[in-house]
Amino acid sequence: MSDSNNTHSHSHAHSHDGKLSMAVFINILLTIVQIIGGIFSGSLSLIADALHNLSDAGAIVIAIVARKIARKPANSQMTFGFKRAEIIGALINSTTLIILGVYLIYASIEKYFNPQPIDGWIVVWIASIALVIDSITAWLTYQAGAKNNLNLKAAFIHNLSDAFASVVVIVAGSLIILYQWYVVDLLATILISVYVVYHGIILAKQSIRILMQAVPVDINIDKLCKDIESIENVDKVRHIHVWQLDDSEVYLETSVNLKTMEHVQDLTPIKDLLAAQYGIHHSTIEVVVGNQLPTENCYELE
Repeated sequence: MSDSNNTHSHSHAHSHDGKLSMAVFINILLTIVQIIGGIFSGSLSLIADALHNLSDAGAIVIAIVARKIARKPANSQMTFGFKRAEIIGALINSTTLIILGVYLIYASIEKYFNPQPIDGWIVVWIASIALVIDSITAWLTYQAGAKNNLNLKAAFIHNLSDAFASVVVIVAGSLIILYQWYVVDLLATILISVYVVYHGIILAKQSIRILMQAVPVDINIDKLCKDIESIENVDKVRHIHVWQLDDSEVYLETSVNLKTMEHVQDLTPIKDLLAAQYGIHHSTIEVVVGNQLPTENCYELE
């Protein structure tokens, strides 16, 4: 059963990597087309979209490399394995989103004081092609597992924001054709950039929380302690630590003070509670019998 499951998971993973590699290829092609179109049309928003597409390709490359590293088994030096490689990849991706967004806001403000004519038709045609390709790339990334993987989710948001950016550029190009409102190109650039920075900050916060071993946002540590203490024969929970190894696996370690020696070896009720109510399947529990020095909080360190 193990061999057949491993074969299936490896073939599934290779299929996903193939989709991601295709997404990288078409993003690089699109970037080249957009930069050429941006230069000839004089549109900063088109070049902004091109740079964002290039960052998409980089984001997907990081996602592919991080996934390959994350699949490596644990060893004597890396006893937790390499799963956090994907979280590091997500942090790199989100950081590039923020940097890119801030740069484009600066570039659009600078161009406001040095306006140039823009060929709206080139902008509209290339942005329309970009919209189709961005949508396909977002779909490929989503199919590769973006729903349940923080690193791929970062790459997916790159792609989705690019599709949104292409729509904005099409609208800007249309207004330039109809009314010669060149300023909408700069407004479109700022709108795209703010959207990019916003999502970059959200993803960076999620990645940093995991790397800093913060308690998952959906777990209330005080309630968790009270739930464990409500179990028969449990007196006090102390030194509890709850953290995420990656974006799906949650770990717990704690010291549990029992009232009596009865059932001292049976931790099944605690383990069942952790799994059923909190989705924690990896826990290390130290058992202490008798009174201990009181602590203000169950997570307080002595």
